[in-house]
Amino acid sequence: MRRLCHYTLLIVFPVIFLSCKKSGGDSPAPPTPPPPGPPVNNPVIPPTVYTGYNLLWNDEFDGSQIDLDKWGLETGTGVDGNFGTGQVDRARPDNATIAAGISGASGNCLAIATKKEAYIDRSYTSARLTTKDKGAWGPGHRIEARIWARDVRYKGQGFAFWMMPQEIPAGQASLMWPQGGEIDIMEYVGAIPGHNLGSVHYAWSWENNQYQSWNHGHKGGYYSYQEKEVPAGNPAYGGWPVPATDLTAGSGGFHIYRIDWYENRIEFAIDDQVYHINYFNDGDAFDNGMADGQDQDAKIIVNGKRTFVSEYSHHFPEWSPFSHKFFILLTAGVGGNDNQTYGGAIVSNAVFPCTTFIDWVRVYKRN
Repeated sequence: MRRLCHYTLLIVFPVIFLSCKKSGGDSPAPPTPPPPGPPVNNPVIPPTVYTGYNLLWNDEFDGSQIDLDKWGLETGTGVDGNFGTGQVDRARPDNATIAAGISGASGNCLAIATKKEAYIDRSYTSARLTTKDKGAWGPGHRIEARIWARDVRYKGQGFAFWMMPQEIPAGQASLMWPQGGEIDIMEYVGAIPGHNLGSVHYAWSWENNQYQSWNHGHKGGYYSYQEKEVPAGNPAYGGWPVPATDLTAGSGGFHIYRIDWYENRIEFAIDDQVYHINYFNDGDAFDNGMADGQDQDAKIIVNGKRTFVSEYSHHFPEWSPFSHKFFILLTAGVGGNDNQTYGGAIVSNAVFPCTTFIDWVRVYKRN
């Protein structure tokens, strides 16, 4: 699912019933409305200071509007009418707003929504925010966001915090996917409620910077919110919808989704727990004394936790994708089929609007 939602303010107007005065008695007085509750006021918590890092770029979403100096709002349906992933939604700016009073947030939040509504040629709408041409980062950085996928609870609903290449090779007009790589920091779908998927996508060969359907490598590690590590076996679709208060699902509350990007690897973490480490070069993770040309991976114990370790994603000399700068995306989606869309096709009983809250996004530079 590439890649929710909208904060709805419900205003209830009191209804006063008027009756004429009748002979022999007065009309009963209207009931006294209850006093209003105290206003919700989330205190703003300053960004975390990490030893060995300096805060370089951030958006706390504490203003009244989205900062268009930091974010662009994509519109439309993308590649092949579905962003290349079988989605059935159309992105538009209206589905991204600033929301106040969200439980557990620091100040305000960005709210990104998918909605079930007729709009142009689609039956669903969504939103896509990107820092393309406004901010991009590569090795030597920590990139993280605090996110609550509150309403992503049904098959076919999903939210992603991910990155795509900003830089392109000299002499090229563009960089074809997946030769340029892709980093999925948070890829959460309602069909697999207990797990997040942290991944890299890459190509096997350069192919003259042209797309080939077979030329796609992928290394993804799952994180179990309940176990706080990689599960022993990869999860399958099922268990949805979970209760709204289920803390063993990604929809149960805020989590910090992060990558630490080094010269030779990317480490994926949720709430400070590293669960996937992808090394870029052959032999960096599994040193057999010689390069074997294999994209190996394994679940191993690191610091007492089951961790997915993988290699290698720099296969060809023309371009090493994860040595270059990428921009950030925050996107919601509605799935159109079970074969192409990660998270599967939307189900008829899915509840909309489907809202995800982003408390903040931060980029730190490693000293």
